[in-house]
Amino acid sequence: METGAGGAERANAAGDLLARHWRSVTVAIWLAACVWLLWQRWGGIHWFSLGDTDDNMRISQVRAWLNGQGWYDLRQYKLNPPQGFDIHWSRLVDLPIAGIILLVRPFFGGRIAEQAAVAIAPLIPLLLALVAAALTARRLIHPRAYLVACGMVLCCQVALDMFRPLRIDHHGWQLAFLMLTIAGLADPERVRGGITVGIASALSLAIGLELLPYIAVAGSSIALRWIWRQEAKPRLVSYAVSFAAASALAFAVFASYANRAPVCDALSPVWLSTILVGCAGLMLLSQIDPARWPARLLWALGAGAVATGFYWFTWPHCRGRLEGVSPELYKLWLSNVREARPIYMQNAETIIAALTVPTIGLIGAGWAIWRARRDEAVYCWSSIVVLSLFSVGMLFWQVRAGPAAQLIGVTGAAFLGWHLIAWFAASKRMPVRVFGIVGAFLLVSGIASYGVFPLLPKEQKKDKAFWDKVERANRTCPTLPSLHPIALLPPATVMTFVDLGPRLITVTHHKAIAGPYHRNQQAILDIHHAFDGPPEQARAIAKRHGATLLLVCPYMSESTLYRSRSPKGFYAQLERGKRFPWLEPVPLPKGSPYWLWRIK
Repeated sequence: METGAGGAERANAAGDLLARHWRSVTVAIWLAACVWLLWQRWGGIHWFSLGDTDDNMRISQVRAWLNGQGWYDLRQYKLNPPQGFDIHWSRLVDLPIAGIILLVRPFFGGRIAEQAAVAIAPLIPLLLALVAAALTARRLIHPRAYLVACGMVLCCQVALDMFRPLRIDHHGWQLAFLMLTIAGLADPERVRGGITVGIASALSLAIGLELLPYIAVAGSSIALRWIWRQEAKPRLVSYAVSFAAASALAFAVFASYANRAPVCDALSPVWLSTILVGCAGLMLLSQIDPARWPARLLWALGAGAVATGFYWFTWPHCRGRLEGVSPELYKLWLSNVREARPIYMQNAETIIAALTVPTIGLIGAGWAIWRARRDEAVYCWSSIVVLSLFSVGMLFWQVRAGPAAQLIGVTGAAFLGWHLIAWFAASKRMPVRVFGIVGAFLLVSGIASYGVFPLLPKEQKKDKAFWDKVERANRTCPTLPSLHPIALLPPATVMTFVDLGPRLITVTHHKAIAGPYHRNQQAILDIHHAFDGPPEQARAIAKRHGATLLLVCPYMSESTLYRSRSPKGFYAQLERGKRFPWLEPVPLPKGSPYWLWRIK
């Protein structure tokens, strides 16, 4: 029988092995997660079920590029033809998708190449997120705590949805760079940490401005460290230089022709100049470098005021909403986007799922600050607490901040989980060790909170039969079999719902008038005016856009807006069965969820 001392030695040896080979173990965890996620979505991959409008638009942008459209030309010509409209994205996220297609296509053909791309591409940023979480845990908690942190990332279901196969939009990459930013903030090597945060922030901005507030908070936390401790100067300098240089390079390489103008919704001269002014201010602070912290604080406030004033007075057109949508478009369209609403306007399940991990992470990070109060790690934990508080606050603005809030909370939750697991593992009783460790992980990872869902009161809708039709339409209308008969028709410009536009242009050769993108706002308004207004107005709008087909999916979510908002409008009349002489019905197979007309 093995002695207790021998068992302890073997456990220590195994622990040392895990700590020493953390990179290989993290990759193995990622590969196991990939197998599981691919198995989960295999049917959707086969049917090319890109459920989100942005995923459909992304693959359309990649196709256009591979078919000869310029690197800097991000205009989508299949929406709002013939002029199209400019997408505010960049080619950075297109690179892995296009690379997989080019690698697979010569061997298996274009269809399988695209299926492989939409399946594999979202998993690449998941690896970066796991590595960053592992690095942060090793630096702040324990060399073996990366196992808990990686497990936490995979249990953050709201965030994990951004990395699942088919989710090829840019959010997964931005979240991965956010995790890399946190790893940089936790890096004890000051210069390397500053460079990591600077480059990760610049790449995130090159993709889009969604995480701009978090980037600003991360940069401010680096400045605050210098205010508290003069020894943090190398981190401040390396951050300022790398952020400025990487942003300028990202602008030169990835900014589209449209984004070279002073637009507010992308990395453009507006944001590049503001970043350069802010980084120049940080460099100036590092050169002045007062000996006393109150003086450093005053100088930092002055530099921040200069950068803010530069932005405010140099780019006055960017003082409001960065999307620049009109009040009418906000009322008709953007205010109805569910993810743009605050968390208190969501159902109970969404609230619990979005808040559990960030709350646990805040508790864990707060405890970590207390334990590290006499150690330099307290500054790292302070940065994480500031980010966590900010991310939770963002949820009360828009629930779309949920994935970022969950991942920011991972480090604090991993700290709490690591110490709870260690406490249970030290027990001499095997049941306590086994059930305690499992229970602790389920608790701190937020998985246990899902057990509350069956106990929550179910939302009772007044007209269940109607909402069942809505759910069925949302599920069936975007599918390949439903759109196949429409794809067989000669190429045409189709007037259809805004949310159907990206899917239509992705899986057919047709063009559409509008998609749900703020730079396409006039076309979006035209579609809303067409379905809300009188039939004569709809006909005039179709003629102005050169549309020769009218396609609707009755009961699809967007149709409910027109139905409730304008009960006497064009769409409501169509749904009630009224027909017009300028619309010639086009027969579709029995059971098709669509209604299709040729516009005379």
